[in-house]
This record gives sequence, C-alpha cells and structure tokens, in this order.
Amino acid sequence: MAQAVSMKKADPYRLGKLAGWQALILAGLVVLLYAQILVRLIRQWGTDPNFSHGFFVPAFAGFVVWQERSRLAAIRPAPSIWGLAIIVLSLCTMVVGVFGAELFLSRFSLLMLLTGIILFFLGWKFLRAVAFPLIFLILMVPIPAIIFNQITFPLQILASKLSAWTLPFFGVPVFREGNIINLPAMPLEVADACSGIHSLLSLATLAIMYGYLLEKRIAIRVILALASVPIAVAANAFRIVGTGLLVQYWDPDKAQGFFHEFTGWLMFVVSLLMLFLLHQGINIFYKPRKEPA
Repeated sequence: MAQAVSMKKADPYRLGKLAGWQALILAGLVVLLYAQILVRLIRQWGTDPNFSHGFFVPAFAGFVVWQERSRLAAIRPAPSIWGLAIIVLSLCTMVVGVFGAELFLSRFSLLMLLTGIILFFLGWKFLRAVAFPLIFLILMVPIPAIIFNQITFPLQILASKLSAWTLPFFGVPVFREGNIINLPAMPLEVADACSGIHSLLSLATLAIMYGYLLEKRIAIRVILALASVPIAVAANAFRIVGTGLLVQYWDPDKAQGFFHEFTGWLMFVVSLLMLFLLHQGINIFYKPRKEPA
C-alpha cells in the first residue's frame, strides 16, 4: 500500500519531467526547421541599421514570459485542435516563403507556428496569457521592402518640409525641391538613411518596452507607443535643421562624417528623454489610482 502511495506521488514529477523533455525536443525540431531562416534574420539585424533593434525583441519577449512564469504555470492546459490547423497553415506559409524567395513570409511563419503550437498543446487561455510577448515578436521581423519603401519616402518628404519650414527662423534662406533642401552654402539631400525610419522603428520598440516595465495602465502604454511616432519624426527634423545650421554657419564638410553620426545618436537620446518627459507629464495630470489597503 505504501509503495502504491509513493508511486502516485512520483507520477506528477515523472509527467512533468517527460513534458519538459518533449518541450525541448519540440523546440529543437523548430530550430532545426528554421535554422537557415533564423541565421539570415540574425545576420540582417547585424548588418541593417534599420532593424538592429531586432536583437532586443526576442530577449524582451523571453523576459516577459519568465516574469509571468508563476501565473502561466497555474494555467491548466486545455489543448485545442484549432492549433493543428494553424501549424499546418504556418508550414505552408514557410514553404511558400522559401520557394517564393519572400523573406517576410518565411520569417512570419515562425510566429504563426509558435501560436499554433501553444494553442494545440496548451489551449486558448494560455495563448491569451502570452499574447503580448507573442505579438511583440512581430517587431523582430523586418518590414517587406515594398512596404518599407512606401513608408520611407513620405518620411523623407515630411522631414524635408519640417526642416525647410524651421531653418528660416534661424536666418537661413531655404528653397526646397522634393527631398532636396537648397541652402546658400550647399544643397542638402534628405536621403533614405536620413528619413528617420531607423529611429522610428527603434524608438517605437523601446516605447513599448518602457511602457510595459514602468506603466501598469494599458491606455497609457498605448499612448506612449503611439507618441513615439511624432517624437521620432520631430527629432529627425531637428537633426536635419542642426545639419543645415552646421553647413551654413560653420563648415559644409562637417555635414558628413563624425558630426553627422553623432547628431543621429544625440537626437535618439533626446527622443528617449522626450518620451520620458511625456510619461511624467501624463502622470502629473492623470495620477495612477492607489490600490486600497
């Protein structure tokens, strides 16, 4: 009788250990299946400055899951057959992406596969619990080139217009032609790299991370994430204005090289400061409700 009781007590441990091994094997199969896709993705993070924030996205998503580990462990698994349908769809999407040389589809299929696996083995309740980190992982996938170009050019024109409107206030006459700002000293071209898309994507990612870590109210988190767009655009316009003043009143050669790169980093730091000040301002007017004792 005592032996039977001890066997029953050991069963949960054995089942948990078995489930752990199954999870590791499944994770290994997924990594093996997506090895080449993941290698190319990581390589792009390292070589394309527009998507260098990709390194932080999976790390932060993993941190969120680890932070919620106690709550997630308390959720009772309720497998859903719908997960199998999503798994099949994700594998089909991967095949289309690989054979069609469409990087976005092949990479996005990994997120679909993770969604399907969670739903198939753990159920809807668990999927809802990890919805935020799972959706956040979308930010690690570079935008398709056709969409990226459609975003970049309007940002170039907007930055050019804002700069051309601001520079006359500092005594610099300006004549703008598209994304070319003609100054008395020399013309400035707002190229793709100066469109602000890099700082916009990075700041939006950091704004979401900042909101999650330092703000409990969902509405304020959304406001901070949305505010990152005009903040990034304004900061980029100020960077171009600073470059124009540098060209006009100091040395045209300083518009390139170290000073150009330095102002990019400086404006990004200023953007983070503006985001922080916005959050503090919101807290002044809309103080968080204190939990009852």
